[in-house]
Amino acid sequence: MKTTIKTLLLLSFFALLMFTSCQDEVTEISQPEDTEALTAESELTALMFSTSIMDGSADNIIDNASCTSVKLPITVEVKGLQIIIDSKDNFKIIEALFNEFDDDEDELDIIFPITIILSNHEEIVIENHDALEDIIEDCQGENEDDEDIECIDFNYPISFSVFNTDFQIINVVRIENDRELYYFLKRVKNAEVIASLNFPITLEYADGTTVDVNNNLQLATTIKDAKDACDEDDDNDYGDDDFTKERLDEYLKICPWVVYEFERNNLNSTSEYKEYALNFKEDGVVIMRARNGDLLTGTWSTRVTDRGALLKLEFETLADFTLEWIVYDVEYGKIKLFETGGNRIIMKKNCDVVIDITKERIENFLQACLWRVARLQVDGTNNENDYIGTPLKFYEDNVVKLRVNGELVQGTYQVGFRNTGFTLQITLEGRPNLKLEWLITFLEEDLIKLENINNQMILMRHCPDEDDDLNYIEAVMINGEWEVASYIDGDVDKTENYYLYTIDFLETGRVKITDPNNGLTAGSWLAYRNDGLNLGMYFGNNQPFGALNHRWKIKEITPNKIELVDLSANGGIERILVLEKK
Repeated sequence: MKTTIKTLLLLSFFALLMFTSCQDEVTEISQPEDTEALTAESELTALMFSTSIMDGSADNIIDNASCTSVKLPITVEVKGLQIIIDSKDNFKIIEALFNEFDDDEDELDIIFPITIILSNHEEIVIENHDALEDIIEDCQGENEDDEDIECIDFNYPISFSVFNTDFQIINVVRIENDRELYYFLKRVKNAEVIASLNFPITLEYADGTTVDVNNNLQLATTIKDAKDACDEDDDNDYGDDDFTKERLDEYLKICPWVVYEFERNNLNSTSEYKEYALNFKEDGVVIMRARNGDLLTGTWSTRVTDRGALLKLEFETLADFTLEWIVYDVEYGKIKLFETGGNRIIMKKNCDVVIDITKERIENFLQACLWRVARLQVDGTNNENDYIGTPLKFYEDNVVKLRVNGELVQGTYQVGFRNTGFTLQITLEGRPNLKLEWLITFLEEDLIKLENINNQMILMRHCPDEDDDLNYIEAVMINGEWEVASYIDGDVDKTENYYLYTIDFLETGRVKITDPNNGLTAGSWLAYRNDGLNLGMYFGNNQPFGALNHRWKIKEITPNKIELVDLSANGGIERILVLEKK
């Protein structure tokens, strides 16, 4: 595991300079094994190459070809109306105009010149319609097999170690996108380079879920298993509203569906119906679970007409959902329903959500692992920072313990029932916000959402014993003392505020800070996984370390160095904290 985590992130730019600029010093490594090296003829090279091919199916409604993609923005004319298409979201405008009338021809005229992108990522300027037809005439037809793999993608950046013929590392190549991967693998396929992929890496499925991969064999298996796991949607329609009845029925029944957006009669009711969960049964029965715990039973049926696939929902006591909806668009893991007059539902597939909640099931979930307070908003104030690094542990005898500064504070908890829903109350000294009667509005194995009037709490499951990465991080952190090597807040270097302080991460979750005068400060820490690996640290108002109270993203960790970043809402880096072993 340690050798895997050591490549958690890319080598820094400066480390790369050391490899390439020190002529007298060459880093020796052993020759990669057959299962590690990428070769011109290997199956993994071919699978990765197919994943990197440009997929042009998303804009087939414009160019009628999956082997090309039109570079945006462009101008098109549909039914006499000129439209500037500057994003993929605009494709639905064309689809809506095509669907406006059932008895006319769906024709689109492109205003030339345009630039198209080929499957090999090459860009070509096209001056007229005939030139475009010449390019795409060799493409496969609608929904025919093609070489590209569309159901899984790499999460970039990734990196490759490149070796010379003596198997000495001569470079580390950073790959930022499919285009760069495509051309790098072409060099591998042409036997121009010897390279191995640096693990771990993350891949993303078509439904937005991710998987971490730690070696070549696992990567090859993951790509092969995902190759046919989704509908590649290579037809010349926008989205995927060309389902057969049988296919749509099976898709609806495969898992529960959760409402994310809802509009009825031009009135946005998302806040009222968000996270309502629907379970489509075999016998035409649909069970809906409301956020307050109500279980509503209705009926559902589908049919396919000239307007496309239709889904009819009927509930005696829920008129807003009762309608025959057009299945307007289907993406992997998502369904969009529509009807004229300002009616729309967006649902996402969720195989983990629990429809039939019982007290026993809630208690089993709570007692299985630790739980982090990921969000706690009471009376408009966010209180979750008070729980950074302080997980909860629920026991069978209604005992709950909160780990604070490495010590366990004991209290009680109770799963109850109010009206039609289950509630959770946690009683801990000095923690009055947890004692509110929290209504459980959403339940998954790894996530519990709770509400109390306008107050909100989210608990996220934390099972470190089941995660090798977290075990490695803990082993590194508790092995010796640390110091702040660098702390950059925006454009300001604040490292000197932490000069001569010693940081000791204890196995109990306690952080011990020794200041230059041998004074002691206590805090809490917790390494956990949530959209990557994170390190939560909390020191209360004890300065200067109170400024470091945060759930930090782990950018890099080695036995002697930990680099942490604080990311903004748009993914930009706001702060960088580097800890080094003393």
